[in-house]
Amino acid sequence: MNNGEKNKEITFAHNDINTDLYNLYKNSSFLAVDTEAMGLIHGRDRLCLIQICNELNLTSCIKIERNNSDSPNIKKLFENNKIMKIFHYARFDVAALQCNLDINTRNIFCTKIASKLARTYTNKHGLKDLIHELIGIELDKSSQSSDWGSSENLTNTQINYAANDVKYLIEAMHKLRVILEREGRYELAKKCFNTIPVHSELDILKFVNVFDH
Repeated sequence: MNNGEKNKEITFAHNDINTDLYNLYKNSSFLAVDTEAMGLIHGRDRLCLIQICNELNLTSCIKIERNNSDSPNIKKLFENNKIMKIFHYARFDVAALQCNLDINTRNIFCTKIASKLARTYTNKHGLKDLIHELIGIELDKSSQSSDWGSSENLTNTQINYAANDVKYLIEAMHKLRVILEREGRYELAKKCFNTIPVHSELDILKFVNVFDH
């Protein structure tokens, strides 16, 4: 997969997006983001893939090679305060981006936190349940556990899985915000979002249960 190579409506890149793609993304109001890694332990399990999608449905998958520690165009996008970055369980992704690429993500909206504050009538806050209820789309999560670090090209199944994890996040964010504002909880949600980088840093440093008694 070469930088700028396209497969259907998804653009692929190695390690970073090129200047042309950066210029297309930099004026976005919203950027849905997800990551795939070799596992869940920061510092041991490396970042393998970054997926992004803006409000125009411009979707890119950036394959992060094992020896790469610098993605300057992605860094500029994610550290841009004017663009809202939308994640599902931002705590993990923000930590992965910080630990692997020294990216300090700013202006964060986490749909998992938002779901827990807005959808208090259910305990199902996973992305699949959230997207199914709010948007009526059934996500295929069969590739959730797979070898994202392989030197081979991603399979079509992996590609579709990765793209779908960001494709519906912006719409979900808007619907969650409506509920949060209606129930008087949006300001509380924003305060929670502001703490995500702190929780991510604690995860990187392997602190657990810091806020317990």
